[in-house]
Amino acid sequence: MSSILDRLFHLRALRRWRRAARSAGHTNLSQLRVQRNQARQLRTHLDKLVHIADGRLALPMIGSSFFPRPHGTDWSWRPELWRGPLARPGISSAPTKSMLGSEVTLFHDCDFSELTLRQLRNTHEEDLAPYGLRLDVFKFDGSFLSLVIDLPAEAAAGLTRQHLLRLNTIIETEKPLEIFARLNIRHGPNTEQIVLELPLDAKDIMVEFDLAYSRLNEKRIEKAWLDLIFEAPEMNQVILRDVTFARHRRAAL
Repeated sequence: MSSILDRLFHLRALRRWRRAARSAGHTNLSQLRVQRNQARQLRTHLDKLVHIADGRLALPMIGSSFFPRPHGTDWSWRPELWRGPLARPGISSAPTKSMLGSEVTLFHDCDFSELTLRQLRNTHEEDLAPYGLRLDVFKFDGSFLSLVIDLPAEAAAGLTRQHLLRLNTIIETEKPLEIFARLNIRHGPNTEQIVLELPLDAKDIMVEFDLAYSRLNEKRIEKAWLDLIFEAPEMNQVILRDVTFARHRRAAL
């Protein structure tokens, strides 16, 4: 009985919002303002539901959070862009500081942007991440281009100089491209930076940032983020099919 009532309530609400949408062009402004506020409140919850549901129901069936982790991992993570669909899946002529989702930001110094970011659906049999990111670069008149991935607070919690931070990524490019990964860790007034070049001869890439060689003040760590820096990216397409992080302690000597 409850399922029948739920269906009736759903159909009634659907008809109400369909009528409101059709008559929005000539609705009284005070009433339209109320409807707009109600629609925004409703959309917040609907967007969240769709995001979570699509992430759980999407292929690959292995699961959006599964990926291999090194022995002794005490923290691991795949950013939201690669886990589930975003409410805003793409940006054309992307200005600097454009965000795709809440964790990935594009930085560049082009006078005129011919850059496009778009989330895409992974369909390869070997893909573990349900979604990927495509970066299209046409004319490029800037001196730098980078994608910044903000790591969650858990990545910095308990972080020590005895840790290794592993980055795994699957990258496809139209033509060879130099890509650097720079780990940034803010501790007090200082920011520790470790830069590694990603191997050009591999599609499935793994690099590890060894914090033992840093001057990290473990007691003052505030946050961490990763820059992916693209050298001479003009007229190229870059697809990041997966990006994952895992933190583990170095083996005792």
